[in-house]
Amino acid sequence: QVQLVESGGGSVQAGGSLRLSCAASGYTYSSSNCMGWFRQAPGKEREGVATIDSDGSTMYLDSVKGRFTISQDSAKNTLYLQMNSLKPEDTAMYYCAADSRGYCAIWRPYFKYWGQGTQVTVSS
Repeated sequence: QVQLVESGGGSVQAGGSLRLSCAASGYTYSSSNCMGWFRQAPGKEREGVATIDSDGSTMYLDSVKGRFTISQDSAKNTLYLQMNSLKPEDTAMYYCAADSRGYCAIWRPYFKYWGQGTQVTVSS
């Protein structure tokens, strides 16, 4: 059974940085993999922030390009999201997601496996 556990969230001031981690268990890394980060602010829909496939190809939400970096360490079964130059509008619950379909999509319905989330709060 696949389990995803996020960590690294917290409260920071605008302009600060955080690194989120997602530890995956029961998830076999293969050429079909896609993993991603999503976020959901109160009263808003969950949106895709970034995805990465088994080849290391990435996709990003336009509003985080140049500030966030997604990466993975298959040896440690861990996904990361480095977030720099944080803004108050980045405040949300951040979720890790994973699936294996042979392609990647920054689209919520695509992903079968989800973590419980880690809260990120950015104050102005």
